[in-house]
Amino acid sequence: MSISPINGTRAQIRTVILISGSGTNLQAIINEVRSGELEINLCAVISDRPGIQGLERAEQAGIPTRVVDYQKFEQRADADTALGRELESTAPDLVILAGFMRILPAEIVTRYRGHMLNIHPSLLPKYRGLHTYRRAIEAGDSHHGSTVHFVTAELDAGPAIVQYRVPINANETEASLAARVQQGEYLIYPRAICWFAEGRLRLYDGDVWLDNHRQTQPAILNEL
Repeated sequence: MSISPINGTRAQIRTVILISGSGTNLQAIINEVRSGELEINLCAVISDRPGIQGLERAEQAGIPTRVVDYQKFEQRADADTALGRELESTAPDLVILAGFMRILPAEIVTRYRGHMLNIHPSLLPKYRGLHTYRRAIEAGDSHHGSTVHFVTAELDAGPAIVQYRVPINANETEASLAARVQQGEYLIYPRAICWFAEGRLRLYDGDVWLDNHRQTQPAILNEL
């Protein structure tokens, strides 16, 4: 079954999603497309690993899948080149990183600058990289969350678009905090994608522009 929206009143942007794991954010995006809330053409899902649940989710939704198995390449640069070729062959208007656990080469980031989004589990610019839940709890932070941002060459440093913010409760664990933050990701990622698809969101001169206004800080959605 194709999940492309049946409402053909305007062209839908060609969207490719890169994954490495279970694909929960992918599923949230699929659900929004199916409901008609998000009008994009999901033209491919590309994984850097075979046999993962995210590929099953895509296949069940009728989305073409491709695998660039990094473990089969002797040189990392050759795998990156293969990924770049797969991306180019799909001619995407938007590339979405949804739990893609590879640092992309500068050539790919530059090629899709302003047309590539990522979601990171922290209130950027805090806690780039890994183990963000643990780091926030150990630092005694009052809040944690997740950020959708444009991808740039510097890891987790692209301009922030929208954040989901939750209070850190007493006796919070990494697992409990992660579960709450991830529920918010399923809200803010489709929202940012929708803004881009509708032409409301753009990266210009290194800044986020939403509805023709330069954003000095990301939009904030607090835990419901």
